[in-house]
Amino acid sequence: MKGIVFNLLEEAVSSTYGDAAWDRLLDAAGLEGAYTSLGSYDDAEIAALVRAAADALDIPEDTVLRWFGRRAMPLLARRYPVIFDSHANVRSFLLSLNNIIHPEVCKLYPGARTPVFAFDTSVAGVLKIGYDSPRRLCALADGFMHGAATLFGERIELEQHECMHRGDRRCEFHVRFEPA
Repeated sequence: MKGIVFNLLEEAVSSTYGDAAWDRLLDAAGLEGAYTSLGSYDDAEIAALVRAAADALDIPEDTVLRWFGRRAMPLLARRYPVIFDSHANVRSFLLSLNNIIHPEVCKLYPGARTPVFAFDTSVAGVLKIGYDSPRRLCALADGFMHGAATLFGERIELEQHECMHRGDRRCEFHVRFEPA
């Protein structure tokens, strides 16, 4: 996992709960917490932080990941406005993940292993998004999509029809775009 993810998590936690909360989270996870944005870190470290946050807040890990995704999106937009500025809406942004967003991520953060998305636009009003990643962070993807919708001043209805955590080969989301 690239360090930028840890940096975003630290910023989200610190801005919401205070700097001391980040330190407590690191202690609970048994981690040092010196993350550089270009560094690469074991996926187990993000899992430990999510588990520690879930335990501290007495909520499911999926809820922590969704919260983080929602909070991280505006932080990403502030850091990298060029990635967002060329899109008029959340649908356009989501459809650019494989061809524009993730290649840019890989340029900025060499060695990044991004998830792969498959898109199906065959049903009117619905964008079907297949998510495939060995990290199985579909709850984070859910949070990112909701965060992107908020960023673009839109609302989405998102249903997850398949999930790797339930034994499916990939996750599949159905996204409907609603007027704000």
